Amino acid sequence: MPVLTLLSRAYCHLCDEMRDALLPLAERLGAIVAEVDVDAHPDLEARFGDLVPVVMLGAPGDGVALCHYHLDADAVVAALSRLA
Repeated sequence: MPVLTLLSRAYCHLCDEMRDALLPLAERLGAIVAEVDVDAHPDLEARFGDLVPVVMLGAPGDGVALCHYHLDADAVVAALSRLA
């Protein structure tokens, strides 16, 4: 099952909006969403801090960023389709 990682932070309204939009899309496409708080990981905060929220295909260490700030559903669908 493919994994979509949502890089977020606790006080981010855009993160809440991204999560709300991503969860039903991921469920429909058969993907798992793993949410990671960038503020708990200094390396991720340094790398993605100004771009949060970020949706990645895969884990933060080796994943591919698909979109940031707002959900790009077409990019997520295309990335998951390439895996199939």
